[in-house]
Amino acid sequence: MGLKLFAALGMITKERLLEILDKSKPEDKVSFYTEIALSSLIIMNLLAVSLESVPSLSEKYSRSFLYFEIFSVVIFGLEYVARIWASSEKKDTKYSSSLGRRLSYIFSFTGIIDFLAIVPSILAIFITSVDLRWLRVLRLLRLLKISHYSTALEDLWSAIRHERSSFVAALYLFAIALFFSSAMMYVAENTAQPDKFKSIPETMWWSLITLTTVGYGDVSPLTPLGKIIGAVTAVMGVCVVALLTGIVANAFANQVARRKAILEAEVANALLDGEISDQEQEKIESLRKRFDLSEDHVDAIIEVFKDTKK
Repeated sequence: MGLKLFAALGMITKERLLEILDKSKPEDKVSFYTEIALSSLIIMNLLAVSLESVPSLSEKYSRSFLYFEIFSVVIFGLEYVARIWASSEKKDTKYSSSLGRRLSYIFSFTGIIDFLAIVPSILAIFITSVDLRWLRVLRLLRLLKISHYSTALEDLWSAIRHERSSFVAALYLFAIALFFSSAMMYVAENTAQPDKFKSIPETMWWSLITLTTVGYGDVSPLTPLGKIIGAVTAVMGVCVVALLTGIVANAFANQVARRKAILEAEVANALLDGEISDQEQEKIESLRKRFDLSEDHVDAIIEVFKDTKK
């Protein structure tokens, strides 16, 4: 309500508020300091939740933790309301109406995370029958609020989506190795260690840990056949995990190359007449933000294409 009142008085507009709350530009100091402040508050919340789990600290500083949590919920709540209100001016959505754009934000990944950042604390006030430890852990979801300023999760999802056929194939191979090794180890070790290999589902824990090359050592084969199966499983794990890692790494590399190619094509098209118009510059800038590229990177691409035109 306060932000809306300011807007009515002409002190702030939705467009300006959106610029402040979105990822900052180097020249926009207000947006930059807002991003730093909110990111710092998120990190401090993670530290507070972690330290609050220490019984001695929780008992000694319980009131300080409570005051800090109230302060955080108020700030995150105001931010959430402000984002809903300002999102009606978001241009990079398929919706043309204010309501559609606001609902698009509310049900987006970042919108849901912003909502979950304040709900656990509110529930803790009104619902006393719920285990508060779970509500405290849910507050760790605030870490994902940094997605407003980083495209890391979006990039990971996009990379996997573009290489989904290869990724699914690798997961299929992993599933085969998991079930095969679990079944074989159950047959080999059930008689020798009935408490640790009592069923195939129980044996899957050993198989999963071995395939991922973690190897906790809490369960290990004793029989000669079991040791052979364990060795084969470890080798299969190295191959399958390396395959999954390679697919994700290659997907990231392809995504960067794809973004660069799209931007270069747009720059080349804009320079067909030798100059970049304001409309073309705006489109290039939109792509730069969307692909999370630095201004220096884009300027370098433009300079290269200008040189080739000479």
